[in-house]
Amino acid sequence: MLKAGDHVPDFTATIQTGETVSLQDFRGQKLILFIYPASGTPSCTVENCSLRDGYADLKAQGYALLGVSPDSVKKQQNFIQKNSLPFSLIADKDNEVIKLFGAWGEKQMYGKTYEGVLRSTFIINENAEITQVIEKVDTKNHAQQILAAL
Repeated sequence: MLKAGDHVPDFTATIQTGETVSLQDFRGQKLILFIYPASGTPSCTVENCSLRDGYADLKAQGYALLGVSPDSVKKQQNFIQKNSLPFSLIADKDNEVIKLFGAWGEKQMYGKTYEGVLRSTFIINENAEITQVIEKVDTKNHAQQILAAL
């Protein structure tokens, strides 16, 4: 997993509108990139809604937000509409961005081990350097967790 002090390699990915976005689009801006397992699941919905509710405060601190999950463009689009999310979501069907950040790995549930998305948030400065990584995401209070970390 990328860590504080690492430079984020450039990437290009598709967002919910079908358009592409790249890290270059955020040069000169601060960015919060959060990676989560699946749009529409209970904990992922709670996390995204926490960020929606704290969006104005995060934006006031100078941050843009960008979410990433391995969902389709259509699913991301529906998720944004259903939950009135004011930020874009990457449809990372091939897990390219997720793996680029090192947020793919071994997980356990109900005693079974499998590979999957490691929920994590990366706080990135204007120079595309990671300043902080949150690996233990508090889904219900994620916006406040990020604000406290800034």
